[in-house]
Amino acid sequence: MSQDHTSPLPPVGPALRLGVLGGGQLGRMMIQEAMNWDVRVEVMDPSPEASCKHLTTRFVQADLKDADAVVAFGQGLDAITVEIEHVSVEGLQRLADQGVEVVPRPSHLGLIQDKGLQKQAFDSWGIASAPYQLIESLEEAGAMGFPIVQKLRKGGYDGKGVQILKTPEDAQARGFDAPCVLEQAVDIDKELSVIVARSARGETAVYPVVEAVFNPEVNLVDHLMAPAAITAQQESDARALALNVVTSMDFVGLLAVEMFLDRDGGLWVNEVAPRTHNSGHHTIEGNVCSQFEQHLRAVLDLPLGDTGPLHPASAMLNLIGEPDAHGTPVYQGLEEVLTLPNVHVHLYGKSTVKPHRKMGHVTVTGPDIDSVQRDVLKLRTLLKVCGSNPD
Repeated sequence: MSQDHTSPLPPVGPALRLGVLGGGQLGRMMIQEAMNWDVRVEVMDPSPEASCKHLTTRFVQADLKDADAVVAFGQGLDAITVEIEHVSVEGLQRLADQGVEVVPRPSHLGLIQDKGLQKQAFDSWGIASAPYQLIESLEEAGAMGFPIVQKLRKGGYDGKGVQILKTPEDAQARGFDAPCVLEQAVDIDKELSVIVARSARGETAVYPVVEAVFNPEVNLVDHLMAPAAITAQQESDARALALNVVTSMDFVGLLAVEMFLDRDGGLWVNEVAPRTHNSGHHTIEGNVCSQFEQHLRAVLDLPLGDTGPLHPASAMLNLIGEPDAHGTPVYQGLEEVLTLPNVHVHLYGKSTVKPHRKMGHVTVTGPDIDSVQRDVLKLRTLLKVCGSNPD
């Protein structure tokens, strides 16, 4: 899986051409960090209204899964990275063969794109994850009994492509009739995440463990808390497990390792994401080096930054469209929220809102977990993302 450097990258600054596949909010926040170093970022995305479009040196509208389009975009770049994993591995491999620095490596993207291959890799590395079975069609959905977690092997994101099936009737009514992973349902106490960076020179940096609290109605993270409310031993074990995943892969770049803590205190790896991640948004204000700056450092093979916290506690609340939100976004309560000294609002530049669409996030810092938890609950009632054309 290794990819050798063909030549040193140009020094950080306007001479360095960095490309990003994907023009959403993750790329947007990375560009905001890249501006501090005068790195000119070029972006490819299929949407003419991509969040990154007006912040880039060059914007190309094209299909991220089109190998020829990826190659055409990437030729002449010094380095290329991703803000979404659903891209053409073939195109990126061709660019790597031409001497473009590709981070993460195409082979790693190919592995992570397929949840079945992920699970098999965890097995081969001795990484604990939920017991599973691979199936090809809905007819096999009952192979492990019920309840089960059914995951599409390819194409899922942001809660899509993952569901819990409690009975055979659930499977028949709404099961995915496609190649899937079936997982035994874990008795989950907490959902945790650890972000790890690893450079081509083998340097690693591990962020403190965060706890994600989900909105069960839309299967998205509602908010996250940092540090996670776990024991010191569990913190140490979770960070070690995440580092084990990264080193077992020989991964280069930024990897988000999502985990379950079960009610017996066991840790299981759920999935990994080869990019900046929703579970690291609090690091913009909460840590010495944000995940977005860290991603740049890893991609450009620069010394990795300090992952330590700047505050005793921090939190992040996702801002999603209200159930009836359509049209131009209207951020109700924004002025009142902006009067709060420990709150930072990040809007993603999306021109239209839809029900449950991620439109931004808010970070909160404070002296302890209890205080930031109270602030998050208050913010959820104060700040709403509505639309100019409600149904």
